[in-house]
Amino acid sequence: MVTSLLNALNEKCNHPDLAKLILRLSIGMLLFHGFHKLMSGVGGIGAMLVAHGVPEFVSYGVYIGEIVAPILIILGILCRPCAIVVFGTMVVAWLLVDVDATFAVDKVGAWAIESLMFYALMALVVLFVGTGRYSVVSEKWR
Repeated sequence: MVTSLLNALNEKCNHPDLAKLILRLSIGMLLFHGFHKLMSGVGGIGAMLVAHGVPEFVSYGVYIGEIVAPILIILGILCRPCAIVVFGTMVVAWLLVDVDATFAVDKVGAWAIESLMFYALMALVVLFVGTGRYSVVSEKWR
């Protein structure tokens, strides 16, 4: 009986294209971080980059990693290249801000770099599974 219930559940819930859409929408929540930087600027990021010997203009790349790439991922356009961009953005964020928090827990018991890692790992999943059927472009461009 349990086996037949599990098999029925597996059949009803086997929708990989829908799962890919939900994943793409989830990674799209990175837009909130991007819009915050759009409203408040990237001066703080630029200062951190300069402190590490990187030119300040590189800080404008955050707009690509946190606004452009997530929008394209949501739409299902160039998902794999955009996933690489998002993953790279998260690596840079980790190196600039959170590397000291890698093995830390925050005040409520969560991993200190949890949200950063969620976005990085979701980007890797998008990289490896692709867009899925629900996309605004044809199969050829996914």
